[in-house]
Amino acid sequence: AGTSDGQGREAAKLHDLNEPLIDHAEGQDFLNEAFKVIMDEVLCKGTDVKQKVCEWKEPDELALLLDLELRATGETQHRLLQRVRDVAKYSTKTCHPRFFNQQFAGVDYHSLAGQFLTDALNTNICTYELGPVFVLMEAEVLRGLRQLVGWAEGDGIFCPGGSISNMYAVNLARYQLFPEVKTKGLCSLPKLTIFTSPESHFSVKKGAAFLGIGTDNVILVKVDDRGRMIPEDLDEKIKLAKSQGAVPLLISCTSGTTVRGAFDPLDHIADVCERHKLWMHVDAAWGGSVLFSKQHTHLMKGVDRANSIAWNPHKMLLAGLQCSAFLLKDTTNLLKRCHSANATYLFQQDKFYDMNLDIGDKSVQCSRRVDCLKLWLMWKAVGSDGLAERVDKAFIHVRYLVEQMKKREGFQLLAEPEFVNVCFWYIPPSLRGKEGNADYHDRLAKVAPVIKERMMKQGTMMVGYQPLGDRVNFFRMVVFSPLVSQKDMDFFLNEIERLGSDL
Repeated sequence: AGTSDGQGREAAKLHDLNEPLIDHAEGQDFLNEAFKVIMDEVLCKGTDVKQKVCEWKEPDELALLLDLELRATGETQHRLLQRVRDVAKYSTKTCHPRFFNQQFAGVDYHSLAGQFLTDALNTNICTYELGPVFVLMEAEVLRGLRQLVGWAEGDGIFCPGGSISNMYAVNLARYQLFPEVKTKGLCSLPKLTIFTSPESHFSVKKGAAFLGIGTDNVILVKVDDRGRMIPEDLDEKIKLAKSQGAVPLLISCTSGTTVRGAFDPLDHIADVCERHKLWMHVDAAWGGSVLFSKQHTHLMKGVDRANSIAWNPHKMLLAGLQCSAFLLKDTTNLLKRCHSANATYLFQQDKFYDMNLDIGDKSVQCSRRVDCLKLWLMWKAVGSDGLAERVDKAFIHVRYLVEQMKKREGFQLLAEPEFVNVCFWYIPPSLRGKEGNADYHDRLAKVAPVIKERMMKQGTMMVGYQPLGDRVNFFRMVVFSPLVSQKDMDFFLNEIERLGSDL
C-alpha cells in the first residue's frame, strides 16, 4: 500500500511537470483588469486637475495601508487588484498637470505604449539574436539624435540615466588618453583632473569617485551671474593644473543646469578644449531637447565641436523614465574597445550573421534594457516638428509665467530665466520691506519649506525648492509638460500666495 501511495504521488508530480506553472488565461485576465485600474487611477484621475497630485501619508501609516509584508502563500486576484489600486492611489502622479517638481512630468501615450511593449517583450539588447528589432531601432534613433547635434557620423548607446552617461564620458576620455588603464589599472596613471562648473550635475563628482579619479581632482570653474561657465577662468585653471603636475582629462560642460537652467558657452569652451587638447563632454541631459527647436537651438551653439553628449529624452520630450542617450563623435569603435570583455558565451565569433550587430560589448552592463522603442514610437507619432512644438510651447509658458510674476507683489526672480527653469522667492506680506533686518534671510529661508509641506499635504501641486551658494531657499519651477496651460500657470501663482500669505 505504501509503495502504491508513493507511486500515486510521483504520478501526480509527473502530471504537474507536464503543465506550466503559470495559467495563461488567469494571468491575462488579471493583466486586463490591472490595466483598467492603471487607465482609471493613473491616466484618467492622474491627469485630472480636479484630482490630487499626491495623497500624502506618513511613512508608518502608508506601510500599514499597503500591507508590504511578503508571505509564504499567495493572494486572490481580487486582493491583488486592490494592491494595484492602492499603489496607484498613494503614488505621486507625475503625469498631473500641476506636478512641477522634477525635470520629468506629464505623459506621452505613444511613448507609454512603447514602454508597455518593451516590458511585454522583456528582452536584452546585447545581441542581434535577442533583440533584432531593437538593435536596428537603437542605431536609427541614435543616428537621428546625432544628426540634430550636427554629426554625420559617430556612435552612441542608451544608458541607465544621465549620470551613467556622464561617467561613460570620463571613462572613454581616460581610455583614449591612457589605454593601458584597462589592463593595468589606476596605478599606471598620473594624477588626472576634470573641469566643470559648481552648478553642474552632482554625477560629475560621483563619477570621479566611482572611477577612481577622486572628487578632489574635480576642479570647479567660476560661473557668471547667470550660472554659465566662464571660459577664461577655465583656461586659467587648466594652466594651473598643468603647472602643478596634473594631467587635465576632460571638461564637462552643461546645457541646462539642474537648478537655474543655464547653458554654458559651448563654442568658447570648445576653443579652450582645442587649445589644450582636452575631451569636451556636454551634459545636455536637461537642455539637449532645444536642438529640436529652430527658435532655441542657438542655446547650444558649438555642441557639434564636443566629443560626447549626454541627452535625456525622458525629460523635456516626455519619453518616459528612463530614456538616456549617450552620443559620441568617435568613429573608431572607442566604446567597444574601452568596455569589451569578449564573453564567448554571448559573442561567438562564428555566428551566421554580422557580428557588428552584437552591440553588448559597448556597454559596461550585460543585461541592458530596451530604451529606444518609447522614443522611436513617440517620434514616429508626432515627428520632429511635433517635438519642436513641445519645446517652443514650454518657452512660451515660461514667458507668460514670468510676466505674471512681475505683476504680483511678493514674487522675486533670481534672474530672468534662460531656459524653462523659473527660480524665485515668495516673500510673504510679513517680510516685505524688511530686507534690511538682520534675521530677514533666516526667516525667508523657512518660507519655501513650509509652503512645500502644505502643498504636499493638501495634494494641490508639487514644486521643488533649494538653496544655492549663499542664496537661501528658493523655488525652482520647471515648465515643459505639454499637458499644462496658462490656467495652470495662474493656478500656480494663486496657490503659492494662498499657501504662504500668512507666514
